[in-house]
Amino acid sequence: MNLAGQTALVTGGAVRIGRAICEALAGAGLNVVVHYRRSATEAVALCAELERRGVQAWAVPADLSSEAACTELIRRATAAAGRLDILINNAAVFHKDSLRATTEAGLLAEFWPNLFAPLLLMRALAAQGAGGKIVNLLDRRITGHDVECVPYVLAKKALAELTQLAARELAPRFTVNGVAPGAVLPPPGQGAAYLHDFAGTVPLQKQVTPAAVAAAVLALLQNDAITGQILFVDGGQHLL
Repeated sequence: MNLAGQTALVTGGAVRIGRAICEALAGAGLNVVVHYRRSATEAVALCAELERRGVQAWAVPADLSSEAACTELIRRATAAAGRLDILINNAAVFHKDSLRATTEAGLLAEFWPNLFAPLLLMRALAAQGAGGKIVNLLDRRITGHDVECVPYVLAKKALAELTQLAARELAPRFTVNGVAPGAVLPPPGQGAAYLHDFAGTVPLQKQVTPAAVAAAVLALLQNDAITGQILFVDGGQHLL
């Protein structure tokens, strides 16, 4: 499917994997609404860069910690761009908490951006009445049991299930798919050696890049016959 001229909202689009997705979408001729929470400078700079490439881009802030905020983001994105065809639920947080260390506040801190917000954003987009495409960013951990980050893994596993539930409920108007990256970038403040030391065994022995994740997102968007699928971009780690 030729996506040129359509408009995509990318949550958490200003930095890291989100930025790579925005750049890939612009490269395919899509206009992009770049959502951000704190990265205002990066979001504005990215929009300027995308517009130099010949597409339109808008930076829209939102906290995504309430139903009202999620609904308002869809409204503001649509108002700014005039239309909204694609939603990329990329914004996420990651904290390490074991079962014993998990608290109510910790659960909500993981579940809001990683599960509740994607659900509410999908619902708000579907309520507009038009059709489109949705891609949820997951994590290769959804096939495993990482006890060091229990709330995060639970939220991402639930988002994987939600992806398939939404694919059923929103068909035929929407396709809904997921991309599950492996270790792509080190945490803020850490260097490349962090991935080498802590990413674990990668069967393909290749570093997964943000561009590879973005390419997978774009491939799902370009295919009208795929829905309810989860594409792993992890060098084969989910097979272990």
